[in-house]
Amino acid sequence: MRRNSVTQFITRKRIALYILTFLLVVGSFWFVHNNHEFYERSIAEIVEVETVQSEEVTDPHGNEDQLVTQRLEGVIQNGEAKGSVIQLDNEYAASQAYDHEYSVGNDLFVSIDTANEDGHLTGSILDVKRDHYTLLIAWAFVFILLLVGQRQGFYSVISLAINALIIALALDFYIQTANISLLVISGVSIVLFTVISLLLVNGNNEKTYAAIAATLLGTLFLFAVTSFVMWGTAGEGLRYEEMQFVTRAPEMVFMAGVLIGALGAIMDVAITMSSSLFNLYEKNSNISNKALRKSGMDIGKDIMGTMTNILFFVYISGSIPMIILYLKNSAALGFTLNMNLTLELARALAGGIGIVVTIPIGVYLTIFFINRKRARV
Repeated sequence: MRRNSVTQFITRKRIALYILTFLLVVGSFWFVHNNHEFYERSIAEIVEVETVQSEEVTDPHGNEDQLVTQRLEGVIQNGEAKGSVIQLDNEYAASQAYDHEYSVGNDLFVSIDTANEDGHLTGSILDVKRDHYTLLIAWAFVFILLLVGQRQGFYSVISLAINALIIALALDFYIQTANISLLVISGVSIVLFTVISLLLVNGNNEKTYAAIAATLLGTLFLFAVTSFVMWGTAGEGLRYEEMQFVTRAPEMVFMAGVLIGALGAIMDVAITMSSSLFNLYEKNSNISNKALRKSGMDIGKDIMGTMTNILFFVYISGSIPMIILYLKNSAALGFTLNMNLTLELARALAGGIGIVVTIPIGVYLTIFFINRKRARV
């Protein structure tokens, strides 16, 4: 009888959780489609589109393209001009490298200028409101994570949300403060990221302590090596042109990006080493330190190449659009790669150093915590 009551309670709890999740999904989509009042910039929903001109053009490099002019009519969704009709002109190239083709239903951020002879407002297009696309991808990610990871997947979502909040607050604090180094802020953030993520996902135990220590030491070693190389070479060969709009020292921004960018991979290696060796110990508490060390190094060699490749592909993928744009405009291949890949390759190589050195650090730290656990038994 008691078992039936417990089963019914669990069933009701699951049904309540499903209903709550459904309401959250529906509520979030309703919110992003009706949150115009939360934006300071004016938003216009396009209700009519007319193509008024299309012509063939040739750029300075001799490439032919098609230039299209649209006349858009939209309705202001927020602010003092809410409900007013606005007329906008949009000019875009067929390649759509720097501009876009708009259609009915698009929400656009606009600047309002004056009223024309018909009494309608006129203005210019600033950007596209894309939060509903971001929300769709975010929910897909959350559901897949929960489906595969279940309880740990849930804690992963929580840690991701906390980390996103931390980095947003850290960057806002840095922008508002002129006399605090970005590296100091990044260092504090890295400690918080590591501790919160690993404690939430893996619990409060020796395995987690070993992973936290290995992650922080591996990241510290990465910082030391990268700083030494940049000091010894005076940054020769690094092209900071992609940071041309940053008003702070690009070297500092680059170093912060290296540290935070490599942190995820280093953390993954650290918890892999710690979890693997602790599992071996739990299956055979009499296993020797030598066997643990050999097993750990073998595991590290297996994951070293794949983790380094992950960093390489992640960094390089972000440069693909600009590489294509350069090549499409007849830029030389060497010049294109030099302009767009130097920073990404440097980040990938620096992250690779962090991954490789974290393997032995993780092995020896995990053995240290295993021996501590043995001493208490």
